[in-house]
Amino acid sequence: MTTHEAHLQPDACYLAMKARDARFDGRFFTGVTTTGIYCRPVCRVRLPKRENCRFFGHAAQAESAGFRPCLRCRPELAPQSLAWSIQDAGSILAQQAARLLEEPDAWSESPSVESLAARMGVSDRHLRRIFEAQFGVSPLQYLQTRRLLTAKQLLADTDLPITEVALASGYASVRRFNAAFVGHYGLNPTQLRRVGGRGSSGTQVRLGYRPPYDIASMLGFLATRRIEGMEYVDEAAGELGRTLAIESAGAQHSGWMTARFDPETTQVVLGVSDGLRGVLPQAIRRVRALLDLDADPQAINSVLHARFPNGDGLRVPGAVSGYELAVRAVLGQQITVAAARTLAQRLVDRFGEPIETPSPHLRRLFPAPAVMAAATGDELGQLGIVRQRQAAIVAIARAVAEKRIALHGGADVQATVAALKELPGIGDWTAQYIAMRALRWPDAFPAGDIALQKALGVTGAKNPAREAEAASQAWKPWRSYAVLRAWHGA
Repeated sequence: MTTHEAHLQPDACYLAMKARDARFDGRFFTGVTTTGIYCRPVCRVRLPKRENCRFFGHAAQAESAGFRPCLRCRPELAPQSLAWSIQDAGSILAQQAARLLEEPDAWSESPSVESLAARMGVSDRHLRRIFEAQFGVSPLQYLQTRRLLTAKQLLADTDLPITEVALASGYASVRRFNAAFVGHYGLNPTQLRRVGGRGSSGTQVRLGYRPPYDIASMLGFLATRRIEGMEYVDEAAGELGRTLAIESAGAQHSGWMTARFDPETTQVVLGVSDGLRGVLPQAIRRVRALLDLDADPQAINSVLHARFPNGDGLRVPGAVSGYELAVRAVLGQQITVAAARTLAQRLVDRFGEPIETPSPHLRRLFPAPAVMAAATGDELGQLGIVRQRQAAIVAIARAVAEKRIALHGGADVQATVAALKELPGIGDWTAQYIAMRALRWPDAFPAGDIALQKALGVTGAKNPAREAEAASQAWKPWRSYAVLRAWHGA
């Protein structure tokens, strides 16, 4: 039995499936032996008999067992589920490998088991062994499922040509893509085409999440930090938008996106402009990170609810660009949110590249790493940025531009935090904040944060940071969420 299967209780899964409980969406999938189809717990088809159901912890397990994805509930729309609570070395290595496979920004070309093992610093054989023990499938099967489900979503929700779908999904040629699709699903890719996928914001796709989700708090957090001309937040409409630039295979893709919450379906409707269609999987992944759509509230609340009972729906806001988040974190060192927003606004107005969009709210891109790497102290000083932060911004920009540091969800957290702290002007608070929001690390903890120390009631202690760190041990591995709940409660 794999680690993912060990926590599944078949009778409980069947009850969740019977209730179509969205809290379990993505936490398991049901293979129906009489149809050969696997579904999400929220699927609206007629409930199969209990004896005809097999339960799997991941879509790749269901597909490896010979089941095909349901065309109605569409497993590719389900939020992801990774078991962060397991702390032995093998499971941590497997989880990190899965994070890398799920992160398009981590690869300049299509990943392989060999390149993944090299990135992890282990042998191919060892990687396969620990990965299969954790997930019940090989890394290649896991990767194959990710590629096919990505392609399935692009086929169903967009009008991208088949060639672009194949390349965006990680296939080197249309021939290989067609062969994999037909061999795996018994369908020709064109049979999954649907009419639609286009709207006023360009290509539209839907992204699932698990309730509860405090939408108002997420939008409020982003609204207080928004940069005019680059971002907007419409709290009443449950929508946000922003400009975005994504580099892929040496090419720059620029455009804008909108994201609107649809609470009735527990989904986010994502609109992406034509300029970003070529990197749609990366854009989807970044928006999922920005809005923390893959969080598992049930697992998090089982650890944090007793101490923070009013934060069950809170999510940790992420970032569409780890580099951008790091620069904005530096600007926010030891000043108020409003003051940091003012400095970020000046930075974008001075260095951000203009972009044409249909929205008057979206006019500029965040300054590129190469631009900020070349910025002078005089130029930054004129914006009111003090010397120490000038050095930190330039150092981060150079490290990212030269690819010495990667700031995304697939990065090695401990190594990246250590590398950040070696840069001038980057201390533990900034590194932990970047880990929490840019690296998507659920256990980050900026113990030196004054607001956090006040919320925890340790400011009067001889060593407040040490007291905060000690108090936080009970909240592992979800300390990032504990930080947000403490801030929110304060």
